[in-house]
Amino acid sequence: MCPDSEPEDPAAARRRQARENAEYHEAAAARVAQAEARRTAAMVSAFAEAMRAAGVEPARLRARAYSGSGSLRTDVVGWYVRRDRSAAVGTDGLWYVLVVAPSLRGRLTGVHLDPTDAPLNVGAGGRDGDSIALDVLLRLRLEAGHDFPS
Repeated sequence: MCPDSEPEDPAAARRRQARENAEYHEAAAARVAQAEARRTAAMVSAFAEAMRAAGVEPARLRARAYSGSGSLRTDVVGWYVRRDRSAAVGTDGLWYVLVVAPSLRGRLTGVHLDPTDAPLNVGAGGRDGDSIALDVLLRLRLEAGHDFPS
């Protein structure tokens, strides 16, 4: 009997099938995430343009530590979009999450923030009432203009 015609171990076949299924689902989730990121990037960029056009002055953003104690200076200028200051849009038209790891160096010199992909539903998975659609959140923030709590 040649080695190519030997029957495959059933456990190995199940492991291979499970791995293929996992890879398929991972690739599908990545495609969905990429499509969502393209869609939300356009919304966030348009929001930044609208805020500039409305004459709403951006501010140097501050982030808070995971522990919730105090705030840290950041290298980003933009507009807070949540009243709890956990998210903002920079003047560069990108989305920033304003919750960072606490550090002594960050307290002294400030922290660098990298932009992230904005979610379609901001606060999803959080407490009841914390979730809001991105387009609604951005519209409400734009309508608040200068009156948004700072």
